[in-house]
Amino acid sequence: MRAFARVVEADGFTRAADSLDMPIATVSKLVRELEAHLGVSLLQRATRRVTVTPEGQDYYTKCMRILRDLEDIDASSNLARGKPRGHLRIDVGGSTARDVLIPLLSDFVARYPDIRIDLGVSDRPVDLIGDNVDCVIRGGPLDSSSLVARQLGNAALITCATPGYLKQYGTPAYPDELKNGHRLVSYVSSQTGRTVPFRFERRGEKTEIKVEHRVGVNESNAHLAACVAGLGIVQTFTYAAASALRDGSSVEVLKAWRPAPYPFHVVYPQTRHVTHRLRVFIDWLLEVFPARPEEDKSAAKTHAKSPATRAARTG
Repeated sequence: MRAFARVVEADGFTRAADSLDMPIATVSKLVRELEAHLGVSLLQRATRRVTVTPEGQDYYTKCMRILRDLEDIDASSNLARGKPRGHLRIDVGGSTARDVLIPLLSDFVARYPDIRIDLGVSDRPVDLIGDNVDCVIRGGPLDSSSLVARQLGNAALITCATPGYLKQYGTPAYPDELKNGHRLVSYVSSQTGRTVPFRFERRGEKTEIKVEHRVGVNESNAHLAACVAGLGIVQTFTYAAASALRDGSSVEVLKAWRPAPYPFHVVYPQTRHVTHRLRVFIDWLLEVFPARPEEDKSAAKTHAKSPATRAARTG
């Protein structure tokens, strides 16, 4: 039943086998045996795709209730022992993994040693059901009503460049100056392929800068690396840039025009049963995550007042 459910959710045998850590032949054999036992065809197999028959869709709905009940039985048993256990699959963006989640994760591992974690790190959107991911941590607006989201906190966005870049091209005092001779390193959405505009806000006045970029990057760590390499001005999270700001390899500009805080959420499928291990992970995130993106605001403020920064800005 689990093998059949995963084939339906993953829209095929290959992805189902990967998520179950089984050979494709084993998954196919299990589904054939289930069909033989029921005496009905659950799936229609074609060369390039698998579709669910009406009987298969009805059986999937019913068997998911049974599988959730089994999860509840396992969870209650583990809860009685106080030890949630099992496999937890989490997906998170690059800089958020590096600078926020991974530095905190040793605490979770120490609290729950029987939970095994697979951490997927990329800025690309994932299919939580098809890719068999328990939850994702993402920033920005949410666009799917089929997902449950819990807000974790907010992160500040800053605009920065290297001292060398500012010496060569000048330090902008207003957002519109970015249109005049400056080189921008844009963040390109992996989901849409579109460039994310530079956004600014001051005392309720909001503005967006959309100019042709010299370099576009679709991964957050590489995006900041392009800035540190002197390729141009970037807009990124304070926590991602904190180290570069501290060591002076990057400098914040247009500080008075910081955009509104950027919300972060932990997101999981509405239709999926929330296991004990996922619940304790979400509770832990809500406890430890919110302060982390906020911590680095003070680091940026401290660096902005340093002699090296003042020299770079006047350089």
